[in-house]
Amino acid sequence: MYIMNMFMVLARYYHYYGGSYGTRSASDHIGIYIVLYLAILILPLLAQINVSSTFNKYSRIANSRGLTADQVARMILDANGLQYVEIQHIKGKLSDHFDPKANVVRLSDSTFGQRSVAAIGVAAHECGHAVQHAESYAPIVIRSKLVPVTNICSHLWYLVLIAGILLSSLSIGTVFVYLSIAMFAAVVVFQTVTLPVEFDASSRALKTLANDGILEPSEVPHAGKVLRAAALTYVAGLLASIMQLIRLLLSVRRR
Repeated sequence: MYIMNMFMVLARYYHYYGGSYGTRSASDHIGIYIVLYLAILILPLLAQINVSSTFNKYSRIANSRGLTADQVARMILDANGLQYVEIQHIKGKLSDHFDPKANVVRLSDSTFGQRSVAAIGVAAHECGHAVQHAESYAPIVIRSKLVPVTNICSHLWYLVLIAGILLSSLSIGTVFVYLSIAMFAAVVVFQTVTLPVEFDASSRALKTLANDGILEPSEVPHAGKVLRAAALTYVAGLLASIMQLIRLLLSVRRR
């Protein structure tokens, strides 16, 4: 239902902002729109399938020291002077995250209490975020400041776009369309800033796992593959958003 609604909105958007250049040209343009929209849908899906399959593969390989992911998380946090950061068990799979407001590393069912190299890699990654906040790592500071604005823009840009389409016969409609694009651009900026944050957290995790002897040298690459697959989900999300932004800009330009 959501996809059908999106196609209906895109068709109406195209009618008002991209369909005034003759039948053949309009057909070419709508074909480009379909290709872009399919890419926007498929890229994040493929990345998610990849991270899930990679995690499942290495979740069957236990670390030789017999440590659980939550034990490793505690070791890393304590080694970085973050004894005040708690570790909590939450439900779900790969819903792990660090909550800077509560100073809590939350580990999901697929990670907490698990001895796999995949689970340990994920736990170490989330501890990397905790260390980033403690050190005031510049990209994560910028990302944190962008969160309030991004939350608003990510939830409202689509509604503002619809309002612009519905009011397209009025000048205020164009204002709403440009405003929606600006709001979506803010989301893209946030996703761009997120990339170095995620890559750095993974780099910190792998260095710690190797240098502190938490994982054997042969086990570290396995954890690295899981973290790289997870990082690709952010890359795919950013690429999909950039394509969406380009699509919106081209549509308005052709008006």
